[in-house]
Amino acid sequence: MSRFLTPLAASLPSTVPFVGPETQERSLNRPFRARLGANESLFGPSPKVLAAMQAAADQVWMYGDPENHDLKAALAALNGTTPAHVVVGEGIDGLLGYLVRLTIGPGDKVVTSLGAYPTFNFHVAGYGGTLIRVPYKDDHEYPQALLDAARQHKAKLIYLANPDNPMGSWHSGSVVEDMIANLPDGTLLVLDEAYADLAPPGTMPRIAPDDPRVIRFRTFSKAYGMAGARVGYALAEPGLAQAFDKVRNHFGMARVSQMGALAALHDGEHLARVQSLTLLARARLSAIARTNGLTPLPSATNFVTIDCGRDGDFARAVLRETVARGVFIRMPGVAPLDRCIRVSLGDESALSVFEEVLPQAIRAAG
Repeated sequence: MSRFLTPLAASLPSTVPFVGPETQERSLNRPFRARLGANESLFGPSPKVLAAMQAAADQVWMYGDPENHDLKAALAALNGTTPAHVVVGEGIDGLLGYLVRLTIGPGDKVVTSLGAYPTFNFHVAGYGGTLIRVPYKDDHEYPQALLDAARQHKAKLIYLANPDNPMGSWHSGSVVEDMIANLPDGTLLVLDEAYADLAPPGTMPRIAPDDPRVIRFRTFSKAYGMAGARVGYALAEPGLAQAFDKVRNHFGMARVSQMGALAALHDGEHLARVQSLTLLARARLSAIARTNGLTPLPSATNFVTIDCGRDGDFARAVLRETVARGVFIRMPGVAPLDRCIRVSLGDESALSVFEEVLPQAIRAAG
């Protein structure tokens, strides 16, 4: 270990929150037949996005606009707010890192759910924060338990994903609105809405743009099919939004990604098509699970979490045997959520491969 690390950095494990499919392919020494584990959109981006990015490719010698001016203006128009309320960054992951850097110091308390999106925890640990984890309730993050823990520990942040990863569950907008109304003084709600564009009507809460108690995160990685471009944004009151300029990478956004995101916002027909395909793929994947004696959980996302009906050891065996047969999937990491596997939605070809492999994996898992 380098002697130049800070004591905090030296104390952290040298791990990443996720093992990528590429790493697993290298280990298996062959490519996956179906890539259904990273919550990517196999339906792909709009043709207009590809055209815009191809047109911008000869400008790759230039940095992107460090102010993200045009993209912020378009996002403000989409969300009925002003550009001063918008922060653009390298996906929600990057923006979460900036937020934690701005708000959390050594020993500060942060509340999240046990088993929720681990990248947020990764950032909190990296800045010396103390994580308080509360269990899920009936496969949903539990707003009242999050509030109670924040009040008890005087937490600076509460993290809530709605819809949720890894379970695919969701709360109605009114539940989140009630949660915001009951936040303890001094606690900021970090509301991860990565799957907002795929959620049922009524899922998104009504939040005044200038409400200082909440910051919302959105992404182009899911419904817009641009995970590899790394484009995310946050909506917050202007004081907090402007604070990101203190720490963000001002040239972190590639010009090609900026152009692609702008094009995506102007192709509502493609977004509607993806939303329609999402409903069909959820039904197809759920039917595959039921045919094999497993239970698909209701989903508001671009994946379906499937209850394998036994314990975590059995679900891990099913996952292992599925991966060994060339299908990349993932699963929740902690009990009791780890009784499940999680499978991204895909096109007919990818889901047919999963349909072929799943019964083989179940048999091999015992």
